[in-house]
Amino acid sequence: MARISIAEIMQLLSEHNLLVSVDNTVSPSLTFDGISYNSKAVSDNSLFFCKGNFKAEYLGEAEKNGAIAYMAEEHYSHAELPGIIVINIQKSMSLISAAFFGFPQNKLATIAFTGTKGKTTSSYLTKSILDKQFNGQVGLFSTINTVVGPNPDEDFKSHLTTPESLDLFTNMDRVASNGWQHLVMEVSSQAYKKNRVYGLHYDIGVFLNISPDHIGRNEHPTFADYLLCKEQLIVNSDQVILNADDDHILDTFMTAKATTQPEKIYLMGRKGVDRTDSLEIDFEFETLSDTLKENRISLAAVSDKAKKLSIDGEYEIGISGDYNEYNGVAAAIASSLLGVNKTNISSGLANIVIPGRMESYQAANHGDVYVDYAHNYASMDAVLKFLKTQDSNGKVFVVTGSAGDKGIDRRPGLGKAISEGADIAYLTSDDPGFENPEDIAATIRDNIDEMKVTVNYIEDRETAIKAAIDASHPGDIVLVAGKGRDPYQKIKGVDTHYDGDSKIVENYTKGME
Repeated sequence: MARISIAEIMQLLSEHNLLVSVDNTVSPSLTFDGISYNSKAVSDNSLFFCKGNFKAEYLGEAEKNGAIAYMAEEHYSHAELPGIIVINIQKSMSLISAAFFGFPQNKLATIAFTGTKGKTTSSYLTKSILDKQFNGQVGLFSTINTVVGPNPDEDFKSHLTTPESLDLFTNMDRVASNGWQHLVMEVSSQAYKKNRVYGLHYDIGVFLNISPDHIGRNEHPTFADYLLCKEQLIVNSDQVILNADDDHILDTFMTAKATTQPEKIYLMGRKGVDRTDSLEIDFEFETLSDTLKENRISLAAVSDKAKKLSIDGEYEIGISGDYNEYNGVAAAIASSLLGVNKTNISSGLANIVIPGRMESYQAANHGDVYVDYAHNYASMDAVLKFLKTQDSNGKVFVVTGSAGDKGIDRRPGLGKAISEGADIAYLTSDDPGFENPEDIAATIRDNIDEMKVTVNYIEDRETAIKAAIDASHPGDIVLVAGKGRDPYQKIKGVDTHYDGDSKIVENYTKGME
């Protein structure tokens, strides 16, 4: 049974220079049987974390539900509960959560991915590979789903790319308690910005790429801050895989060199790319076939340490798009570092289905429809350019929007990507939050060259999707981007039911047969 004593808490906090004071009413023998940051979820004999947009009245509710002490960055004089005062509540909660569950990360071989685009795809590809080697007993923490065990209720929708630390370690404990020994996870820049993964270390960290994103209010103030937060995954990994073709490879490589043994740094890149930085590549790959129906690559080990992994050869990647070749190579290298053999790597890469990622549907007497999670310039640009190359005679339609209250910098980028890769755009709502979706769409539209692209605005997302499909003709391509299989829209603080792009497209195109 998970529990933690006040002595353990004080020692951990002191070691990390986080402890300010402990009320003298706290007994030295005090032990907590539960921990929570949600006053409604507090159980008997629990420690309550006062974090985020905290309201003083939450303490009363926490005490009523069984809390016997609280932890906060300030003392609440009105509270009857004794307090543990700390310098940083997010860091403290992460440390205490890990300790409460007996440091479950130490029981798991963990592969972690970060990047502006490709985290989810790479994570699913890696889990697919590891599942072949370890009989499906592999945990997954992704933007789409969280998998902590073999039962249906242990595979559920994720709410954050990287959840709050207490939720993260709770899920890690569930993975380990099921006897599973491997975990694949995405790590967002916000996870480091908000200290959700403070103190967490990974066996293998993969830095896929970086381009401007998540910059704006409530997120990163500058690109430099965004890069710094992303690079923390490198700092906190035993072995590191880097994309040598990324524009910021010198930054990430220097970070890796400063924190990781040279023999544990692996660089991958596409064959034939001109790299003026003269970095020594460990793995190179080249495209053998790149169509909507087939994606095959050839992977070659260049360095001696790469050759020791014995994964040279041809591979089929079961998801189209040349940009996904980087994701496939990263997954192959990361898996091989955990001892996965080439046969299972090949099978895992080829037999992959990612919910909401490049799902294709046939619309009778209309264009082919694709559903993808692309939601920023980098991902939208990559998807549109790939689709554009598939049929130069047809038009490319795109249905998209952008989230409210965050990622404000994405909106101009989406407009730019649409200008460069689409012929007709349907702007619509996409988790508008507390913003007016028409205002969000207007910002995207302001950055679209309407001499090149015909732009429409339909606020209701389902109506916009159907309108785009109806307007398309055989030979055209319709990309529905942004939400994939998300089952709700975030509107004014409420998770409002939404069927999901995939389900809407599937049902509508079936009716056309």
